[in-house]
Amino acid sequence: MAGIPGLLLLLLLLLCVVGHVSPYRASWKPTWPAYHLPVVLPQSTLNLAKPDFGAEAKLEVSSSCGPQCHKGTPLPTYEEAKQYLSYETLYANGSRTETQVGIYILSNGRHGTQHQDSVSSRTSRRKRQIYGYDSRFSIFGKDFLLNYPFSTSVKLSTGCTGTLVAEKHVLTAAHCLHDGKTYVKGTQKLRVGFLKPKFKDSGRETNTSNSATPEKMKFQWIRVKRTHVPKGWIKGNANDIGMDYDYALLELKKPHKRKFMKIGVSPPAKQLPGGRIHFSGYDNDRPGNLVYRFCDVKDETYDLLYQQCDAQPGASGSGVYVRMWKRQQQKWERKIIGIFSGHQWVDLNGSPQDFNVAVRITPLKYAQICYWIKGNYLDCREG
Repeated sequence: MAGIPGLLLLLLLLLCVVGHVSPYRASWKPTWPAYHLPVVLPQSTLNLAKPDFGAEAKLEVSSSCGPQCHKGTPLPTYEEAKQYLSYETLYANGSRTETQVGIYILSNGRHGTQHQDSVSSRTSRRKRQIYGYDSRFSIFGKDFLLNYPFSTSVKLSTGCTGTLVAEKHVLTAAHCLHDGKTYVKGTQKLRVGFLKPKFKDSGRETNTSNSATPEKMKFQWIRVKRTHVPKGWIKGNANDIGMDYDYALLELKKPHKRKFMKIGVSPPAKQLPGGRIHFSGYDNDRPGNLVYRFCDVKDETYDLLYQQCDAQPGASGSGVYVRMWKRQQQKWERKIIGIFSGHQWVDLNGSPQDFNVAVRITPLKYAQICYWIKGNYLDCREG
């Protein structure tokens, strides 16, 4: 099959969403949509040569291809979508494989859907990503840091942030591991850091109940067993396909024993509670501190959310989440709907404007990441 026309891809995409709830009902709650999800399955795996791990770690990614630039690009063909969702796996011993995937729908037909390709663009870097008054909150004290949802944020040894999404898995940004050409220094011995009190309760204690000094914390590190990075990132990087595929999954060598946050398909911005998103990360201008923020979504494409949440390098890879009503279980639930990627300087009608950008978890990306975690597509039918 050579390809599926873009219009057909779009129609298949629209059929993924079911059970829409009107936001204008008097009893309306911001509700997680139900989806008929595609299936992304490995088809073949090849062994690759060991990488040289020579790239410098980048704690932010910049691109000048903004919302209109992305909206104006054509839908990829089915074959292109399969290429972008194929992936590399890097193991702790330095070996590397490439896996080709197939994309299917439950009727055994094929479903290739990604709304955006991306045109080549010129990058523009900015040191600061703060918009007016700095609205970030540093989170102090083990009563907050060790409790959900803040406890799901972890630090990568390459300098970025990640989010716990399963018992042994961490979701982060691809650029924290790979610059589009090769893996960054330190990736072969990649570790994930968990904030913990400097002294255990059974030993020497830090009692700050009568002190204004925040309790001191330290990182406890766990080695990474393997990483998955989509070929959409490796083939193009931010100057080709844009930030659409700037995500990666890490598998730890042992369980972390903390509560994690599930991933979910990103709803349209107008369905988000208050139109806002939330995320916490280890911004490098506040060393050792976990920094929380929330803000309104300003614009969106199928693959990206544009917002002006205050952030600094180091926050890249943070899981972007919202809290919505889960109709089946009749409860509120937070889910990761995107990954904070970096900065974009955009020319809007001749007027320059800058955004921070998050990669949305689309139905296809959900199917891929969930399969990486579960290893069984039957466990990935609900987004």
